[in-house]
Amino acid sequence: MTADHIDLATQWRRHLHQIPGTEFDVAEAADFVARTCTDLGWEVTTGIGGSGLVASLTRGTSPRTIALRADMDGLPIEERTGVPYSSKNVGAMHACGHDGHMAMVLGAASVLAKDISFDGTVRLFFQPAEEPGTGAEAMIADGLFDRFPTDEVYGLHNIPGLPAGEVHTCPGPLMAAEDNFEIRIAGRGGHASAPQHVIDPMVVGAEVVLSLQTIVARSVDPLDSVVVSCTELTTDGARNAIPDQVVIRGDARTFTDADSALVETRIREIAEGAALAHRASSEVIYTRVFRPTINDADCVAYAAAAAESSLGTDKVDAVCRPITASEDFAAYARAVPACFAFLGAGEITDGGAAGGGNVGSGTVGGGTAPLHSRDFDFNDAILGAGIDFYTALVTARLPEGNRS
Repeated sequence: MTADHIDLATQWRRHLHQIPGTEFDVAEAADFVARTCTDLGWEVTTGIGGSGLVASLTRGTSPRTIALRADMDGLPIEERTGVPYSSKNVGAMHACGHDGHMAMVLGAASVLAKDISFDGTVRLFFQPAEEPGTGAEAMIADGLFDRFPTDEVYGLHNIPGLPAGEVHTCPGPLMAAEDNFEIRIAGRGGHASAPQHVIDPMVVGAEVVLSLQTIVARSVDPLDSVVVSCTELTTDGARNAIPDQVVIRGDARTFTDADSALVETRIREIAEGAALAHRASSEVIYTRVFRPTINDADCVAYAAAAAESSLGTDKVDAVCRPITASEDFAAYARAVPACFAFLGAGEITDGGAAGGGNVGSGTVGGGTAPLHSRDFDFNDAILGAGIDFYTALVTARLPEGNRS
């Protein structure tokens, strides 16, 4: 890869940073990506799953196919990085680095189109709505793998706090599922001075919040990782009135479908039991937003080998610890063999806009603000590592003369 490819990817990244959209509303980014891929000689199909697109490039005669995935959506956050290429769209910004993810895949597309020989088909999946966890499933439901058969899928996510330019991954569970729950406790409200005449849902709600922590402490295998968090408690009462209803909302993180099912069952049992004990009633709404991201062991080995060959063995950790954040790349990994990996963005810096883009866009190791911060800016110094990784992976998985 030449410096020209990195310079071009940096220009693309900073342009994409200025035109963020959220969820499926990513038309500006999708149009730019589609035009860029077309100009590079890739065959582009748009409108998949709403605003997703696929770019394909075939060389030789091998039937083998590999896909690289990039997410396109930003977050509904007002930017305060102060960088000259800040978001032009009010109330939206690339606070998670998806602009960098697109730029790395576009950079690899540029290299593969001009300078690299391979035998087979490379597909680029550009998807909307990763943040709400619905974009990958929308593309799959729209016939993604039927229309664009793919043997393997790979993706990267920048991670502030990991050494800049390092690739970390592992076989099996890498990222957790995210389940959401809402518990409605209904009682009978009344005057705060006469509790003997009411059925107090506050008491039930308090018991439920505390009892939910016994799921992890007493129902889950101690060797499994599960998180159950209550994040909101609201009532329809007033300061001097015991309410009729309490609503508890929260979030559960698990790494297996079995633990997800266990958490749901225990939440329902705890809510029902506490309500029954106090003559109240309960309703539980439990939804699964993200499934766990499960890496295929063979794909991890291929990705690690490509990272070692392109970045150096000291830049790769192929047995990293999983994290409890979630990713909708999980939907691809449930459909075909896949590997997701983290790309270190450097140390997390302190303090305002200077701790975001102005530092992150410098040399490797400069660092950046935390993900989902209004001070965050992707560290352009790691674009080259992502591009090199992707191109090495494609050429290793689609070698010339391969017909298997």
